[in-house]
Amino acid sequence: MSATTFVYTARDRTGVTTEGEVEAESKTAAAAALRMRGLSVVELDEKSGGFEINLDRFAKVQARDVTVMARQLATMISSGLSLLRALYILEDQSSNKKLKETIVSIRGDVEVGTALSVSMAKHPKVFNDLFVSMVRAGEVGGNLEEVLDRVAIQLEKDDHLKRTVKSAMVYPVMIGSFALLILVAMILFIIPVFQNMFADLGAKLPALTQFMVTLSNKGRQYWYLFFAAGFGVVWSFKRWKNSDSGRKIWDAFKLRVPMGIGDIVRKVAVARFTRTLGTLTASGVPILQALDITARTAGNRTISDPMENVIDRVKEGENLAPPLNSLGVFPMMVTQMVAVGEETGALDSMLHKIADFYDDEVAAKLKALTSILEPIMMIVIGGIVGTVVVAMYLPLFSVIKAIGSQSG
Repeated sequence: MSATTFVYTARDRTGVTTEGEVEAESKTAAAAALRMRGLSVVELDEKSGGFEINLDRFAKVQARDVTVMARQLATMISSGLSLLRALYILEDQSSNKKLKETIVSIRGDVEVGTALSVSMAKHPKVFNDLFVSMVRAGEVGGNLEEVLDRVAIQLEKDDHLKRTVKSAMVYPVMIGSFALLILVAMILFIIPVFQNMFADLGAKLPALTQFMVTLSNKGRQYWYLFFAAGFGVVWSFKRWKNSDSGRKIWDAFKLRVPMGIGDIVRKVAVARFTRTLGTLTASGVPILQALDITARTAGNRTISDPMENVIDRVKEGENLAPPLNSLGVFPMMVTQMVAVGEETGALDSMLHKIADFYDDEVAAKLKALTSILEPIMMIVIGGIVGTVVVAMYLPLFSVIKAIGSQSG
């Protein structure tokens, strides 16, 4: 077997950190060679070759795959299997190539003595801060299998909430897309037929008809400019939304959208916040660290930005409920239930009850919103088609009226 070059970071017996390269047949052999030199391995990775194209780096690991992995790992550890053996089994049975490569890397780190949480932290695109922090708490508390079960439940709840929102939005999006296609088809293909008829009649076109004809001509002549403009608007909006100032403005705007949409966005954010915080505290993560992680995974800057003030006030000895109430983001029921949870010492269970309540609220609100959007979308489509039809028939009415007056 040919030797592979590994890049390492290690500490000697005096605690001094050193970096370098070592050649060995495997990662385990490389770690053993370093230990023979009196070095304690901190980090050990295979040295990457020069420039190479790896399409697998663009592959994604779905949340559902990570959930299954967490559940299986918890089951195997609770059954008495060692962590290393459990990772070997997960590596063999994983169907997601990207996740399989990640497990291989983690298993190699664990083999050389790296903590599971430390190794997972090297893969932030697969394991987020919530996952890593809970695993670290499980390692410290000696209840890793219980914590992994909680992680799996958390991921399942988050995935269910996302799927609920997405499934509710499928019908309105399809109707909107259908309306756009109808408009484009009528402008590009139907209006030109009427335009030729109008040219033969020689009648003066009404303003609405002239606007539609001009729009059709420009659309057919400069279709690529319309396409480029649409692409540019979408690209610019996404870039602005991902910027620091844009994200803050957009998140605040989403909470104010009428027709109950803003209320749904707020409830989704509250459900995610309370469930994440409840899961972290139940897993033994310190409250200040749990608040910091929850703020970074809240999904809305209107909630996450003021959390620094909440953390400072909790650090000074204040209970959690008052600073949360002062934000003006959380409903009164949430802060009151948090206060009760703190008084009774059951904050984590109370937070999960809040999250479950708002999950049900989101589902009910989405159902009501969908029932309202359906007739609105039909009215919009009817308005689009009706406007085009009226614009095309106005000249005919004028011609018929002129013929009638002449005959009279």
